[in-house]
Amino acid sequence: MKRIAALAAALVVAAAPTLPASARGAGDGEVRGVSVLPAAGKVSVVIDLRGAVQVQDFTLANPARLVLDLEGARLTSPAVLYDGQNRGGIKNIRYAQFRPDVVRVVIDLDAAKDYHIDKGDAQVTVSFGADRTAFDAWSSQYAATPTPPAQPPVAGGDAPAATVTTPMAGNPAAVDQFLAMHHAEAEQSQAPRITVQWDKADIADVAAGFSAFSGRTIVVGKGITGTVSAEIKNQPWDLAFQAILESQGLAWQPLPGGIINVVNKADLARADSTVPVETRLVRINYAKASALVPSLVSMVAKGRGSVVADTAHNALVITDVQSRIDQDVSFIQALDVRTPQVSIQAKIIFVDRTDAEDMGIKYDLGTGSGCLLTGAHPCQFFNQLVQRPDPSTLKPVDTNGDGVPDAVVATGTLPADQTVVDLGGNALSALGNASQEVINPALQLIFSTAVGNFNLTSFVEALQTVQLADLQAEPSVTTSDNHAAEVLVGAKVPFRTIDVSSTANGSGVPTATVTFEQTGIDMKVTPHVTANRQILMEVHAENSSVQTAPVDIGYTIQTQQADNQILVNDGETAVIGGLTVTSVTVSKSGIPFLVDLPILGKLFGFTTQSEERRDLLILITPHIIDDLTTSSTGN
Repeated sequence: MKRIAALAAALVVAAAPTLPASARGAGDGEVRGVSVLPAAGKVSVVIDLRGAVQVQDFTLANPARLVLDLEGARLTSPAVLYDGQNRGGIKNIRYAQFRPDVVRVVIDLDAAKDYHIDKGDAQVTVSFGADRTAFDAWSSQYAATPTPPAQPPVAGGDAPAATVTTPMAGNPAAVDQFLAMHHAEAEQSQAPRITVQWDKADIADVAAGFSAFSGRTIVVGKGITGTVSAEIKNQPWDLAFQAILESQGLAWQPLPGGIINVVNKADLARADSTVPVETRLVRINYAKASALVPSLVSMVAKGRGSVVADTAHNALVITDVQSRIDQDVSFIQALDVRTPQVSIQAKIIFVDRTDAEDMGIKYDLGTGSGCLLTGAHPCQFFNQLVQRPDPSTLKPVDTNGDGVPDAVVATGTLPADQTVVDLGGNALSALGNASQEVINPALQLIFSTAVGNFNLTSFVEALQTVQLADLQAEPSVTTSDNHAAEVLVGAKVPFRTIDVSSTANGSGVPTATVTFEQTGIDMKVTPHVTANRQILMEVHAENSSVQTAPVDIGYTIQTQQADNQILVNDGETAVIGGLTVTSVTVSKSGIPFLVDLPILGKLFGFTTQSEERRDLLILITPHIIDDLTTSSTGN
């Protein structure tokens, strides 16, 4: 089975009078008739033969066709026009003496189909798969004189020009369908837009209207007639004109001087089939030759043209018919143009702000030191906040100089972790928030007072810290249109991973592997310069840094990034990313119940408040550089 390929060229044959014996070739084969027969699940085209012939087949598209060349054969019966009925997908059959020794048969299909060819001594059978086989057979030997077919055949050789009356002709739906299929192309087109309506207008008048609107010279080929009924609303003129021509089975052909020649597709294809081919070498200056091959392949004549990229010399080897090769070269030269350069300046701003406020009160209540010196009353105190004398180091001293000790003085102090409590008497002692403190306080206030035989000492500590980190990165990069550029400033940080389940060389030591992670400032931009000189950019901006993790994993990578697509004017600055993260932490510790009292609770506890704020701002400014030389010297 063979698959009908989608080919762009149109090569068809038409009915032509049977050639006289003097013009026939030397082949012994004869073509006597063509039939269309139904079968189970398929439809067959049977060509009756006499003698030996060679069969060559190829496929065409737009519309789908199968072409059979019977080499070494001559047509011995008059060519009969098909009746136009769709038989299992076969819409039309045309056959004629294409060359003195070649009979060409063209089978028009409603869609691309699989087919199979069986060649026998008396016939050639072409089978197509079909769902609809309930139709009457057709044969050229028994067909009545038919009405002219919907699409007239075109003779190979010097046949007269055909009048165009396709099934789509004059059908407004065909125009609308073509425009709908090319909606994306219409959106991007920069051609002037046209709004117009025709009601059974002659094709020549329609072409004249497009010529007046576009300022281009449009010539309608000889013998081309038809009427147009369509309505065009705000469409690019070239696309609208192409839609009209497609609906009429026509095409345009560019001529030197910018002239547009409207021709029949069949005439154009027939001309391509008879014109000799030519090969040219076209050197490419700016683009890659291999990247232009797909664009040109769709333009060269199918079956006769070819495009090959020579990567060693960055050139294209183009083979096409002589009537079209100049158009191919012009098309490639239009694509091979210097793309504009885009210079991109960016500013990435990271601001980290941390505000910390610590404040608290702790106090000590205990008996005065006189209890140690005189022993007048029991000693009740803790030794954690206020340093007090050690009773074990008491010694008598003379305070008035008479030589007689009249007082007792302690020569040492108690360690901070020891407590002296005399359970006798009614003395008391207390501590508040003894274990709480402010690290490196900016304010320390001590207040002490005597209440009877007791000393009350209060400690007030306060600290407020503000940390501000401002990181600004200004990467700049220049790249060509539609090509990505990246600027990366940072370091690759090694991370070691230990696999405790494996050992190295049986030593019992776990295997350790090291991987590297990229950190730092990374900016990646892909610019596209639009037709109106705006710049469409795909931007990726990222800042990352390594931080020590509070758990056993070691490190974490903190990342701030922005991905965006934005359209800006040349030289315009745009904000592509803005992010503010605020984290507030408040902690309170102190004496239960008392610390929760309104207002007074601050006298019985410590309060810590921390606020972290991170701001990310990314600014980007692109500039189009048409000429690097003039750009660098002009400013």
